[in-house]
Amino acid sequence: MTQPTKGLLVRPEVCKAVLTLAKELDALKFGEFVLSSGQKSSYYFDGRLLSLDAEGAGILAEVVVDLARRLGVQAVGGPTIGADPIVGAALSLAYRNGYALKGFLVRSEAKGHGMQRQVEGSLRAGSTAMVLDDTCSTGGSLFRSIETVEAQGCKVAAVFTVLDRHQGGSDELRRRGYTYVTLLEADAEGNVSVAG
Repeated sequence: MTQPTKGLLVRPEVCKAVLTLAKELDALKFGEFVLSSGQKSSYYFDGRLLSLDAEGAGILAEVVVDLARRLGVQAVGGPTIGADPIVGAALSLAYRNGYALKGFLVRSEAKGHGMQRQVEGSLRAGSTAMVLDDTCSTGGSLFRSIETVEAQGCKVAAVFTVLDRHQGGSDELRRRGYTYVTLLEADAEGNVSVAG
């Protein structure tokens, strides 16, 4: 397993709480699944069951807002639909705590109508952003989001996910020089544990 980014560690008790809640909510399922990357997996992590639960959304929001403050981030967002509830919860918490955080969502491709945007929300050139999603496998949707954010003239300070599947994405993120933070990680046998 890769080591978490020094200095940006999330407290182990928070990671344990996320893992416990994910199990309670049945967000971890076992069987045979095909992931968005096309790879097969012996388990499936349904991050939306966690991020669309009041307690889960609250915990994830606290983590994201804390990381954003420590990194001096002005905007958080990522690929729709995995990032959507996490972004919304983080913005609500930031507002209640007087932190002027903006949010954005990245479509897989630009809309074919209206303003034909690929990025929805508040992402201004020159700002520092954190890209987030519920999971990282090969990193395809994260890399598309990063490229889109950087094409808007923004700097990506970090990438955050709830679960790292360790299928090459997190290693490639680090190889390209991005700071990567995750709460949970899975091994090749599909065992999910606290990152570390």
